[in-house]
Amino acid sequence: MKKKFIVNLNLKNNKILITGASGGIGKVLCEQFIKYDCNLILTSSSNAKLNELRNSYGSDHLYYQLNFSNKEQLKTNIKIISDQNKDIDVLINNAGTTKDNLILRMSEDQWNDVIDVNLNSNYHIIKSIIPNMIKRKNGKIIGITSVVALTGNPGQSNYTASKAGMISMYKSLALEVSQRNININLIAPGFIESPMTEKLNESQKKSIMDKIPMKKFGNPLDIANIALFLASNQSSYITGQTIHVNGGMLML
Repeated sequence: MKKKFIVNLNLKNNKILITGASGGIGKVLCEQFIKYDCNLILTSSSNAKLNELRNSYGSDHLYYQLNFSNKEQLKTNIKIISDQNKDIDVLINNAGTTKDNLILRMSEDQWNDVIDVNLNSNYHIIKSIIPNMIKRKNGKIIGITSVVALTGNPGQSNYTASKAGMISMYKSLALEVSQRNININLIAPGFIESPMTEKLNESQKKSIMDKIPMKKFGNPLDIANIALFLASNQSSYITGQTIHVNGGMLML
């Protein structure tokens, strides 16, 4: 009889901080980590969305407002999270925004808002959370970047700059803390089923599909599965890497 090998992620009771928990990928991340009996710390920029999360996942988890467009509020609230939760095992920087425009028409506010939410917030959050991980000599940090960080995309110079900046930032951080048993990696989704892709017309969908060898959009679960792996000790020898999940759209 053949022996069956079952991967045990062993995430029970791990404390997971997920930003942007109310978005499409964020909700699936929450659902999957709850299946593995994790304790979640969930953030959103909206109190209304936090209430929705609380109604969905119950009072056993923690909920905080983080407004990435307000630097002082962000710094204050992330310090509260850090002070009240010194035992965070995994940080997933999932929150992001888009404000697309051609560079000739892009306003400074459109540029700055996307950089603040997608890139600068990572600096403030990690700077606050990582000291506790260093003291405990244990931690995983996962960032959600994008395939367009490496390919570029017309009308998204602000977005691609922010997501490419994350990749460089996380590589440097991985080098800084690799000897402290802290793993820092990123996931780069391609086109994932979401309210955004649902708004595309057939011509737009065909144009995108022509670039994807698998001829289909990904599912948020495809991203969550990689996040589960990177959050577990199964990935203990992986750091400074960007894991691409894009149906073959970009092969590196």
